[in-house]
Amino acid sequence: MTKLLYKPLGLLVSVLGGVLAGAAFGQVWKLVTGEKEAPSPTQQDRTWSEVLLAATVQGAIFGLVKAAIDRGGATGFDKLTGEWPGDKRDMDAK
Repeated sequence: MTKLLYKPLGLLVSVLGGVLAGAAFGQVWKLVTGEKEAPSPTQQDRTWSEVLLAATVQGAIFGLVKAAIDRGGATGFDKLTGEWPGDKRDMDAK
């Protein structure tokens, strides 16, 4: 039952994490390139290299933020309720 309570909380935290990741990516891109916005894949005047680099950096930042937010949320939930909300099994065990 307690894990069921984690679902909406986890969803909310994930959405906030996405917003945070988007802002972080924007700041990193601006710092690295000096441009206000990253290129989109459909911008005609951008090169393949620019578009793929932007996508790679964005993916890395989103992945990092998502993992940190998810792990922090699960850890906090565990400390609050005494129950781990996610998978407990050892992923390397067969």
